[in-house]
Amino acid sequence: MKIRAVYPGTFDPVTNGHIDLIQRSAALFDRVIVAVLMNTEKSPLFTVAERVEMLEEVVEGLKNVSVTTFQGLLVDFADQSKATVIVRGIRAVSDYEYELQMALMNRRLSPHVETVFLMPAETYSYLSSRLVKEISQLGGSVRGLVPSAVEERLRFKQQHMVSS
Repeated sequence: MKIRAVYPGTFDPVTNGHIDLIQRSAALFDRVIVAVLMNTEKSPLFTVAERVEMLEEVVEGLKNVSVTTFQGLLVDFADQSKATVIVRGIRAVSDYEYELQMALMNRRLSPHVETVFLMPAETYSYLSSRLVKEISQLGGSVRGLVPSAVEERLRFKQQHMVSS
């Protein structure tokens, strides 16, 4: 039986921690769908199209990984994608509490979809998209935190936000 997994998130922007989890997932599951949430509640730095583009660049070498978008309930998307696993990253105890609530609710909504928690490499255990954006917006270096292509896009955004 082939196991298909969904790794959902906003990925605004994609970090090396995300990539680490994508690679770990690709080694565990037959198929991994990286699903970018189209959330109208948030005001992201990058458009959905830009985030998809960045993700497609960084997963290019992973043959069993694809990138797409979704909105609405994650379990509905998982069902539509024929995925039986949801992958979530856990960096700290504070993540676990929130993720456990979500996993239990998802199980209630769709009992045949399991949530699997993965921990990123220790190097990325403190890393979040929010921190990367803050560092970048304050003029700090994000080298080593994000892929070089993402670093360039952040620099470009920052320059255009300052000049506007």
